[in-house]
Amino acid sequence: MSNSIHGILFDFGDTLMVPLAPWPPVLDRAGRALGEHLAAVHPHIDCSPIPAEFRRRLDQYFIERERSMIETSSMAVLQDVLVERGFTHISATFLREALDTYYAITQQNWVLEQDAIATFDALKAGGLHIGLVSNASDSRDVFTLVEKFGLRSYLDFILTSADCSYRKPHPRIFELALSNWGYLPDEIAMVGDRLDADISGARPLGIYTIWIKRREERIDPSSAQPDATVSSLSEIPRLFAAQSGQ
Repeated sequence: MSNSIHGILFDFGDTLMVPLAPWPPVLDRAGRALGEHLAAVHPHIDCSPIPAEFRRRLDQYFIERERSMIETSSMAVLQDVLVERGFTHISATFLREALDTYYAITQQNWVLEQDAIATFDALKAGGLHIGLVSNASDSRDVFTLVEKFGLRSYLDFILTSADCSYRKPHPRIFELALSNWGYLPDEIAMVGDRLDADISGARPLGIYTIWIKRREERIDPSSAQPDATVSSLSEIPRLFAAQSGQ
C-alpha cells in the first residue's frame, strides 16, 4: 500500500450495515405497506395486485442491472407498474411518498455493524477522508439510512448508483467518486464485501482494494484478488497504521 493514501471509499450494504433477518418476509411486509398506502390514496383503483407486480418487476430489474451496470431507479419501476394499473397524473411527490412507505419497512431490517463508528473515528483521527459509494436503486433510501446510523458527519460525500446511473464495477462510478476529492487513484482505498463489484471495479483503476470477508471465508479464484483482506472493520485502521510504519 502506498503511504500517500488520503481517502477511503466504503461500500454500504453488507459492509457497514447488515440485515437482521432474511429479506423475503421483510419485502412482503414492505409490499403490503405500499399497497395499503396506494389503496388509501386511490380507493377507486384495485391496488391488491400492485405489491406482487412491483416485486416481480424489481427482481427483473435487479437481474438486468447486474448485466448492464446501469442503474435507473426503483421509482421508475414503480411508475411503470402504476401506469399499467390505471394510475394517471402520477407526480414525483406521489411516487416519493409511496416509495418512502415501502422503504420505511426495509430500513428497519438494516443494522449498523458494531465496529463501524469506532472504525470511522480511528480513520478520521488518522487524518483520512471517508466517502460512501453504494449500488442502490433509490438514493433517498441510502441517505435516510446514513442519517439513521449517525454516519453523515464522517462522510465527505455519498455517491449512489441511483444518482449517477453507473453501478459498481463500472469504472465511471469510481471516477466520479475520485472527482469529489481530486485525489489520484493510488491515493485512495476501497473497502467492500463484493469481489465482483467493489474489488473488481476499483482495482483496475489503481485504487488500493480491501475486501472485508466478515461473512465469506474464501476467495473465488475466478474473482478479482484484493490487495488486502480483513475480517472486520476494526482491522482497517490497524492495517493503515502497519503499512505506514506507525
